[in-house]
Amino acid sequence: MHVALDAMGGDHAPGPIVAGAVRAVQADPELRVVLVGDQAQVEPLLAGAAPFRDRLDVFHCTQVVTMEESPVVALRKKPDNSISRCWQLLAEHKVEAIVSAGNTGAMVAGGLRLRLFLKNVRRPGIAAVMPTLKGPCVLLDVGANVSPKPEHLFQYGVMGSIFAKHILQKPQPTIGLMNVGSEEAKGHDLAKDTHALFKSSHLSGQFIGNVEGRDINKGVCDVIVTDGYVGNIVLKVCEGVFEFVMKMAAKELLTSLITEKHLAQQALQNLIKRYDYHEHGGAPLLGIDGICIVCHGSSSDRAIENALAVAAKYARAKLNASIVKELEDSPHLTDGEE
Repeated sequence: MHVALDAMGGDHAPGPIVAGAVRAVQADPELRVVLVGDQAQVEPLLAGAAPFRDRLDVFHCTQVVTMEESPVVALRKKPDNSISRCWQLLAEHKVEAIVSAGNTGAMVAGGLRLRLFLKNVRRPGIAAVMPTLKGPCVLLDVGANVSPKPEHLFQYGVMGSIFAKHILQKPQPTIGLMNVGSEEAKGHDLAKDTHALFKSSHLSGQFIGNVEGRDINKGVCDVIVTDGYVGNIVLKVCEGVFEFVMKMAAKELLTSLITEKHLAQQALQNLIKRYDYHEHGGAPLLGIDGICIVCHGSSSDRAIENALAVAAKYARAKLNASIVKELEDSPHLTDGEE
């Protein structure tokens, strides 16, 4: 299993990125990681990885797309950047997956520039696993496509359903459409047209209709479809609320308890381990011919290790073959304009 890792992507790169790669190859003897970045910065960080050095390659490049840069402008002005080189390795089939904690817009734009899409996929979407009272669900898109068409959202339902079935172990995933109300007539034209598309498709039996933001963590459905603008806001709000609640709970519990303080600390640590994004690694960009994992900019070495493990898991699950087959069964979406 070969995975290209953007060694220069992230708020604190390359330190935790390289450290995460070392941890990942140590945990998975079948994994080989290509560290894409400035060799002068990456090589010294591999000094202590001698036992696994033969499975840690370095692909040298001279430029980096920073978090603040415009993705399209940066990719054009910096052709030798680490994100573009990761995509190059994927396009040339030298790796089976790519992982980056760098500029999310640049990661998505890199794939769009190459048109490295699966057959019949019109626009890739980023899928995020969300915690619910009934087990995890998947929310997409969370940032790749802020101005989608109904056909794009329908395809997110297709891809999300396959993801939920094969990765989240949901035998018959249910699908909901994010909206401002549960009534069928609610929402703007995009929501109404997408609702009609689901109702008239082969997924109508899995489609439960509109869902609201407060329904996500209740576990009302296994797949929630929305545009990238709303999805990204929802994801960031959930991350912020989780961090806030954990800090407030810790403050209240640990200052009021005496003999049971250690038990409260353990309970909080268990919650953080279960729901913190560092433990899940990253989110897949579904619809790409290959595996692409987009990580949080502040990813730690633990998060990078998990992201690499997730990339290998998705590749082995052969999600893309299932997506292609499912879309071929949707003839009204296999031709025409994007």
